Amino acid sequence: MKEENHSGVSEFVLMGLSNSLEIQLILFLVFSVFYVACTLGNLFIVLTVITDSHLHSPMYLLLANLSFIDLWVSSSAAPKMISDLFKEKKVISFQGCIAQMFFIHLTGGTEMVLLIAMAFDRYVAICRPLHYLTIMNFRTCVSLLVTAWTIGIIHSLIQLVFIIKLPFCGPNKLDSFYCDLPRFIRLACTDTYRLEFMVTANSGLISLGTFFILIISYIFILVTVWHHSSSGLSKALSTLSAHVTVVVLFFGPCIFVYLWPFPTVPVDKFLAIFYVIITPFLNPAIYTFRNREMKVAMKRLLSQILSFRKQL
Repeated sequence: MKEENHSGVSEFVLMGLSNSLEIQLILFLVFSVFYVACTLGNLFIVLTVITDSHLHSPMYLLLANLSFIDLWVSSSAAPKMISDLFKEKKVISFQGCIAQMFFIHLTGGTEMVLLIAMAFDRYVAICRPLHYLTIMNFRTCVSLLVTAWTIGIIHSLIQLVFIIKLPFCGPNKLDSFYCDLPRFIRLACTDTYRLEFMVTANSGLISLGTFFILIISYIFILVTVWHHSSSGLSKALSTLSAHVTVVVLFFGPCIFVYLWPFPTVPVDKFLAIFYVIITPFLNPAIYTFRNREMKVAMKRLLSQILSFRKQL
C-alpha cells in the first residue's frame, strides 16, 4: 500500500500566475528582460572580480559569491516559469520538483549566512579599519564561504529528508509557478502537522532570526561610528543602506511564506517573484554598481573585451 501511494503521483501541475493571455504576454516580456539582465549582470560581476587583480580582496570575493548565488537563485525557477507562461498545461516531474526545492533552499540558506559574513566584513572595515587586513585575511574569507555553503547544504538536505518519502495519491495541482515547499507538503496523503512545524522552524524562524541579527548588527555599526566620529556617520549610512535594502527584499518573502506556512491568499506567489527574479536583479545594482572601484574595473574589462573582438 505504501509503494502504491508513493508512485501514485509522478508529476505535478503548476497553476502559474495568471490565465489571462494579455497578462501572460506582459509577464513574459517583463520577466524575460529581468532574467536576462540579472544573468548578464551577475555573470559580469563574477568575471570582473576573477579577472581584475585590484578586486582580489575579501569584500569583492564575498560580492562575487553573492552574484554567483543569485545566478543559481534566478535559474532554479525563472526559466521554467517563463517557458510555462504560454503552456496550457504546466507540469513538472516529481524528481524535477524535488531538485528545484533542493536548489532553492540550498541557495537560500547559503545566502543567509553569506549576508551575515558580509555584515561582519562591513563591521570590521568601518569600525576597525586598521585591523581589517589582519582580521579579514584570505583564510578567514574562505572559512566564511565554506561555512555558508555547508550550512546551505545541510539546511536543504534537512528539508528534503523529511519530504522525499511523503505519500502522494492525488490531487497533484500546486497553486504556484514553482515547487513551493509548503504547498508541496499540503498535497501529501497523510497528516503533515509535525512536518509543517518543522518547516516553520527550519525556514521561517531561521529567516526571522537571521534578519534580526543583521538589522541589529547594522544598528551596532552605526552607533559605533556615531560614538567615534559623527562625520563618518553619513558615509556609514550610505554604505549600509544598500545592505539593508537587499536584506529586506530577500528576507521579506521568506518570512511571510514560512511563518504562515499555508496561507489562503495567493499573495505569497507574488512575493516569491521578488525572491526568484527581482532581488537577484537588484543585488548587482545595489551592491556593486554604486561602488566606484567596481565600476572602474567593469569598464576596464568591457574595454578589454571590445578590443579583443576588434582584433578578431
